[in-house]
Amino acid sequence: MPIYEYRCSKCGKTFEALQSIAAPHITQCIFCQGKTKKIVSLSSFQFKGNGWYITDYKKNDTDGKTKKETHSKKDNKKPDNAKLN
Repeated sequence: MPIYEYRCSKCGKTFEALQSIAAPHITQCIFCQGKTKKIVSLSSFQFKGNGWYITDYKKNDTDGKTKKETHSKKDNKKPDNAKLN
């Protein structure tokens, strides 16, 4: 479940709430019962593993083409000694 952040328009305090996506927004401040507004905050998750960084999946060959481009051109060619069934 995501954690949402709310700010009170009366007292100015910010608080977090663990809520499901379908749950209604919190309309009253937990400190002073003033009106609250949902605010956008920074996410706290990290991407780990291969493929999340541009350097992980875009490796250049010596001629400047990416490996993906090189492989796709090679895969489209049929070998000279290929047998058709």
